[in-house]
Amino acid sequence: MLVIAGIVAGAIWGGYLARRRKGNRLDILQYAASSAIAFGLLTYFISVVLLRIFFKKGFETAPT
Repeated sequence: MLVIAGIVAGAIWGGYLARRRKGNRLDILQYAASSAIAFGLLTYFISVVLLRIFFKKGFETAPT
């Protein structure tokens, strides 16, 4: 869920940034895509770290 939100936020931010810099339609698309990928990867790694921190006790014992 966090990753999808990161992708959407990255696409919006990239599109806004390209539009503010007076880019044409392809510039806006490229900025939106690259920012969506970057934000998606960032939120993916953050979610992995958060899961490892909050659910550490569940991974310590192996089922018998």
